[in-house]
Amino acid sequence: MSIQIPRGTQDILPGEIEKWQYIEETAREICRRYNYKEIRTPIFEHTDLFLRSVGETTDIVQKEMYTFEDRGGRSITLRPEGTAAVVRAFVENKMFGNPTQPTKLYYSGPMFRYERPQAGRFRQFVQFGVEALGSADPAVDVEVISLVMDLYRTLGLKQVTLVINSLGDSDSRTAHKEALTNHFAPRIDEFCSDCKSRLEKNPMRILDCKKDRNHELMDTAPSILDYLNDESRTYFEKVQQYLKAVNIDFEVDPGLVRGLDYYNHTAFEIMSNAEGFGAITTLCGGGRYNGLVEEIGGPNTPGIGFALSIERLLSALNAENIKLPIQSSIDCYVVTLGEKATEVSVSIVSELRNAGFSVDKDYQDKKMKAQFKAADRLQAKYVVVLGDDELARNAVNLKAMETGEQLEISIDSLIPSLLEKRSRGEL
Repeated sequence: MSIQIPRGTQDILPGEIEKWQYIEETAREICRRYNYKEIRTPIFEHTDLFLRSVGETTDIVQKEMYTFEDRGGRSITLRPEGTAAVVRAFVENKMFGNPTQPTKLYYSGPMFRYERPQAGRFRQFVQFGVEALGSADPAVDVEVISLVMDLYRTLGLKQVTLVINSLGDSDSRTAHKEALTNHFAPRIDEFCSDCKSRLEKNPMRILDCKKDRNHELMDTAPSILDYLNDESRTYFEKVQQYLKAVNIDFEVDPGLVRGLDYYNHTAFEIMSNAEGFGAITTLCGGGRYNGLVEEIGGPNTPGIGFALSIERLLSALNAENIKLPIQSSIDCYVVTLGEKATEVSVSIVSELRNAGFSVDKDYQDKKMKAQFKAADRLQAKYVVVLGDDELARNAVNLKAMETGEQLEISIDSLIPSLLEKRSRGEL
């Protein structure tokens, strides 16, 4: 029996991986402009990290984590999201002591959640995200939102909507929690078992329930915006003011709560409005998490960030029929005819590569016609033709594949000739 790929995972093959590389390179360049530095954390962490940060009442912790016991008897979890690990690294490496604050970081890598695979959603998926730690300025919230909106604009997405909400500070959430408990408690038996357990621990999670989202009590649930104290309300007004100042359109949705317990104040999602994208429209989610650094053992440090799935970003690009400007051609293909020419071609290919050109040649002893076909498939801009006759004259034929123009030049002048063509924009 053949061994197949595990359900909920995918092989990303040549021809497709170039899109991923383009997106990742674009994201890195935008992060450079915003002065965010890359951080890389382990793929697995101690399970307690996610219990303390993500929240025991979340679907991620209760149903979706890949958790196992290692040979030392320690509970280990494949990371289901990136923020907790970044904050753990921030605390453990005492990055809060760096003279330049806030600490602005970005990451990209595989995450793991055991959930039902569907279009654009996998059990192993790649997440790109940023975290800004060390400032409670609402302008930082807008900077983080601007960064991801800038990424989407640069990639060509147009049919996206930014949705924001405030989850308030601790006092605001306490008042809202009491109102939600009073609202749902009389009819909680009509809800799923998860919602029943959430009623006491974190009733706001009920608003995020997928099973009971059409229950009539959901539409009449108390809004967090009605329970914001003066400080939280002023903060949220500042965020909206700054978003308008940088010309970012947004909608306020009081029902937006996000799926993780560590959020407070600003919460946001970016949705795709593209036809055919799917029922789950969220492309990106994030928010402020003041208090998370303390929860993981660090000093009082405010923070905000977002994360997006590369898979869902690709789905959105497909839904809008956006073709990324992927460069799939090579500079040269070396075609040989004759045993001696084939031997010499090895050093010519090596010298061309050392000079910075992308080059390939035949390794299957194909006829000359088949070698030219291979050059066509690789979209080679130039073909270097070397036969024993040319070799006797210490020469090669250089053919421009687009125009068909061909000229014989010495082997020694091959690299200078190609470098000149590159300087003229012909290569």
